[in-house]
Amino acid sequence: MEEVILKRCWLARYWGLCVHHGIHADIAESKHEYWSSFAHLPNEVVLEAGQRAKTENSLVYSDMEEGEEVQRGVEILSDGNVESMILVEKGLLEQTSLKVAEAIALAMAQQRRSGGPRSSATDDLKVPIEGQNFADAFELSQEEAEDVRFKQAWLIYFWRRAKNHGLEPDIADERLEFWINIGTTHPINSHDAVNVERGLMELKKLGIEAQLFEATRTCRSRNHPQPAA
Repeated sequence: MEEVILKRCWLARYWGLCVHHGIHADIAESKHEYWSSFAHLPNEVVLEAGQRAKTENSLVYSDMEEGEEVQRGVEILSDGNVESMILVEKGLLEQTSLKVAEAIALAMAQQRRSGGPRSSATDDLKVPIEGQNFADAFELSQEEAEDVRFKQAWLIYFWRRAKNHGLEPDIADERLEFWINIGTTHPINSHDAVNVERGLMELKKLGIEAQLFEATRTCRSRNHPQPAA
């Protein structure tokens, strides 16, 4: 499944950022080496997947033709490799439990502030609670902007898949259009960083990835039925 390939890219990317910023130094290098062995170009792969997902029906083939080349430099999963799928999910849970994303965001913000005067007293990237207004937008560092682009591509990809499978029909089309359009309206700033974090939280809350797994498994069962005993 292409989703699993992209999740390997996520793991490789964020363990790589841990190595770069000295986060979880006791394990980060070995984790990065392991996941990078499956995903040599994680940024490029996810950005390309997001770009393809902007096109209507661009991902329809994904559940039917997994034998085709999916992305540059990424090992393609063998059909029905549930063990690899479980391993990836464990890897993501580990990053969550270790608060890897939060530590990386803090390290990036500290690096940005050390490069010059603080733009305001609120130039930390925090997701406001519901009903709370955004602070004034501020410019991100190049590294932070690249991270936002990566996550925007991630959200475009998963909402395109959700739409193609008829998941969350009340909101899927609107969310997809939002993420496609938002990256083209203005230079990336702190508001975009907060938006992508909210978007990722929504994906998790709705269980989009789990729904896609079930939808893909159902699609496979229809197209490759088990022989009768």
